[in-house]
Amino acid sequence: MGTLLFSRAKDPEVFWRDYAAKLGEQVLAYALGRYIRGWEGFNAPLWGLLIATSGGFRFHHFPHESWIEAMSRTTLGGEAPQERLIFIPQERLIAVDFQQETAWWKKLISAQPPRLVIRYRDDADQDHELVAETEKKAQAILLALEQNIRKP
Repeated sequence: MGTLLFSRAKDPEVFWRDYAAKLGEQVLAYALGRYIRGWEGFNAPLWGLLIATSGGFRFHHFPHESWIEAMSRTTLGGEAPQERLIFIPQERLIAVDFQQETAWWKKLISAQPPRLVIRYRDDADQDHELVAETEKKAQAILLALEQNIRKP
């Protein structure tokens, strides 16, 4: 049984190569994160991948449910979880910030994960702010996106 599960698992390099090919964009950096707020139609919290690509920023939520949730949904009715995507093209990026508590005593009092904050313009040219909790590794996303932001 263990070999069957192992054989189904994708090698991370293969996954990212396939993902980039599907997008037609280069994947520059990625990290695991939890969407908090800033995108119409998305309910928080929502776990997924935070991804900087050559075309902009992406949040990709891959649906999952436990067998208990699946049986409950089947019995009581309802829809299976859906894949959710956010895409902010690089030309709509205004600013990117990585907020992380640095004072050790504040970390002890209220342990809060780092936050990736992305300011962007929507199609109506209105400014918005997308916030996601993430891991320290997400600083690479900040650097990749900052290089893509067009300076006025």
